Amino acid sequence: MNAVNVNDLVLQEVASVIDPTVLTRFNFPVYAATGATGTAVVYFEVEPGKRLASHHDGAEEVLFIVQGEGIATIGDESGRVRAGDLAVVPAWVTHGIENVGDDTLKVVGFFGAATLSHLFAEPLFPGDGALAIFHSVDGEAVYVASSLQPAAVA
Repeated sequence: MNAVNVNDLVLQEVASVIDPTVLTRFNFPVYAATGATGTAVVYFEVEPGKRLASHHDGAEEVLFIVQGEGIATIGDESGRVRAGDLAVVPAWVTHGIENVGDDTLKVVGFFGAATLSHLFAEPLFPGDGALAIFHSVDGEAVYVASSLQPAAVA
């Protein structure tokens, strides 16, 4: 059995270079590199007044709100979420969440694939451009692009 306790995770921090409200701490304790074959899990935290940057994921995700309350935006729809709620995010649909409560917002996201790609279009730390993160059997890879414009083809 490969059990993971979210309280023991070392969380990575992602913040915006232009928007001080963007700040999230996260960890992917379950995905292809940890032995999963058909699913992945992300655990993340957002402090009051902060938000998870809008992004796209390459697989459907189900968000479970563990603690706190927020406003989740999925595509063109926004709605209030609180501890105990579930929300479905279709693959490649832009989404994010803002903490509008007084406590740390704690969320677990369950993905329908063990290998994943994520694209954050706004400039984020680490780096100063769009952030692309890939989770594969080889581990996590992070790429920073200064432009999301297609490269010119000669």
